[in-house]
This record gives sequence, structure tokens and C-alpha cells, in this order.
Amino acid sequence: MKDTKKLGFGLMRLPRIEGADPNSETVNPIDIDQVKEMVDLFMEAGCTYFDTAWAYDWSEDAIRQALVERYPRESYTLATKLAAWIECETREDAIAQFESSLELTQAGYFDYYLLHNLGGKRTEFFDCFDLWSFVKEKKEEGLIKNVGFSFHATPEELEDILAKHPEVDFVQLQINYADWEDPMIQSRANYEVARRHGKQIVIMEPIKGGLLANPPASVEKVLKDADPDVSSASWAVRFAASLEGVLAVLSGMSNLDQMKDNLSYMTDFQPLSQEECAVIEEAREELAKLPIIPCTSCGYCMKVCPQNVGIPGSFNAMNLYTLYGNLEYAKGKEGFDVGVAGKARADACIKCGMCEEACPQSIPIRDELEKAAEVFCV
Repeated sequence: MKDTKKLGFGLMRLPRIEGADPNSETVNPIDIDQVKEMVDLFMEAGCTYFDTAWAYDWSEDAIRQALVERYPRESYTLATKLAAWIECETREDAIAQFESSLELTQAGYFDYYLLHNLGGKRTEFFDCFDLWSFVKEKKEEGLIKNVGFSFHATPEELEDILAKHPEVDFVQLQINYADWEDPMIQSRANYEVARRHGKQIVIMEPIKGGLLANPPASVEKVLKDADPDVSSASWAVRFAASLEGVLAVLSGMSNLDQMKDNLSYMTDFQPLSQEECAVIEEAREELAKLPIIPCTSCGYCMKVCPQNVGIPGSFNAMNLYTLYGNLEYAKGKEGFDVGVAGKARADACIKCGMCEEACPQSIPIRDELEKAAEVFCV
């Protein structure tokens, strides 16, 4: 039987119009025409789950144009999120994000609504503003169908939150084969906690911000030796989708080719076999040998950085330098110069630490920026 509904369209990394100002507050830089084509392919394949967020710049506006205005409301499911730890000093500030999402998407209601990026000090905002009761009220009003939260922290904290809030319908977790046994991310442990509480799971970052779509050479060799005809991304997404209790696996697709590739193996989804699981384990072991910065380019650090330092771009450049040892390449078209364009360089960091409080990956950002400055800012 076909299982097309496990693939979710993550709307964080939508394609941009070449030359458009990514920081524009008045003109949407997203390539809406290409997004419409991607939406059409996705819907034609029988997939229905779309995931956006108030914090994803221009994404809610884009999905209104590409999906909401073009398809019957009952034909798709839409998820968005409330990030109380961004620009919120009062409960009213946080609630305004919900109202903004309703206005921007024009969806009428949200099938899945999430409290965004709980964990550590971020959780305190949702508790302090009593947003748990707010989403409950909106669910009773029919403006939210299912309530959940996305989470990037320890299994102990997840256990505590679920014990206090058994009413939530689902949990969104970062799960991929690179992080499955990682002592910082603890994907497996968090997955097991959520399942013990009987929660459905939406999986985010199955390709780890694109890293597992274009993995280091030693990892790619393992995958290509096992099956030279399939993409590296397919291994990552199928690993996540093979887990029990998974409602959707979000893939943050950025172009038509990525959409076509995902649909090629998820339209008629087949869980990993035992032999394929062994391949994944070998790939994980190879990846663990490499000292790369585990940044997924989510950009949450950029939301709070007072200096507007190009943190994800700096880390991407450092990873390129680590993997390939080519400083010119790491600084050039694919690396530092492009990655931090329009933003402050790594040496502008004032070490305030706000970025580290927002980082879902628990990266020691200040230390890593200092290393990046030594390499790229001399």
C-alpha cells in the first residue's frame, strides 16, 4: 500500500529570487512561481503536510500565494509555530504572532500548531506567558486542530514537559541518522520519551540542514557502494520515515529537483531493510569521525544576535575548510564571502551569548566564531 503522507514539505528553506534582497521588509524575496510548481508536484503525489512558522521570513506569505489561494482548504494540512522567545516581552506580544500567522496565511485555521523550539531557557517564555492555556482555548474555538511543540533539548526535559502537558497531540523532534546516538542531540532518547507518552511525532532536520544530502566523501562512498542509483538524501529521509509513530517527515526542499527526488522514493515508501539499516550504521560511524560544526542553518541565532553576525555562513565555511582543506574554496563562492554577505563577520562577535541560548544544537557558538575569525578575518 502506498504511504505518501509521511513526507512533509518544510517551508524554511524555500528558493529565492536571484538578486533579491534577503533582508527586505517590503518585497518577498522567495521565488513564488517555483514554489507553486513544487506545491503542485507535492499535492499531485498525494502529499498534504506543509510546515511553516512565524519565524521563517516570508514563508507564511509564500504559502498563502502558492497553496492557500490555489487549493481547497480541506485538501491539505498546514502547520505553523509561535516563537515566544523572539521579540516578546509580554503575553500579548506572543499572541500577536498567532494573529499574524492567521493574517499572513489566510488559512482560516491551523491543522497543526506548535509552540516553537522549546528547551532550556526558551521553555520559560511559554510557561511565563501561559501559552499552554492560549493554544487550548484556540483549539476549543476551532482555530487549531492539533496542538504540539517542537523541541531541541534533553530527554529529561522532554519527559518533564510531557508529564506536565499530557494534552498535547504531537511532538516535533530533530531526528536523523547522524544525531541518533549523538550525546548532545540525543535523537533516539527523545524519540523514545515521546513514544512512551503515546505522542505522534513529526520529524524535522532528517537531512540535518542539507549535510546528509551532500555528505563528506567517506560517508557518500558507504551509501553509493550500497546503492549507486539513489541519492544520499533518500537514505536520510527513509531512515526517519521508517520509525514507528511518525506522522510526517519534513524535508526543507529548496528547488524542484529536490522535490522530485524526495517524491521518487517517498511516493511509494518502503521502510529500510535490515541490510539497509546496517549501511546507515556504517555511514553514521564514518560521519562521527569528522570534526564538523553541527549547524543546520536554522538561523535562530541570527534572530537574537545584536551584531547581526553571519553565524550559519561562518560555520558552513569552517566546515568546508575542515572537509576539503582548501582555504580559497572555503572563503569564496561557496563559502565565507557568500555566506556572510550583508552581515557582520565573525570578528564582530561581542561574546554576549544570546546566540547560544537560542541554538537548538547546543553549539558553543562564541568559541567557534573565534576560530572562524582566525581563519577568515585576517
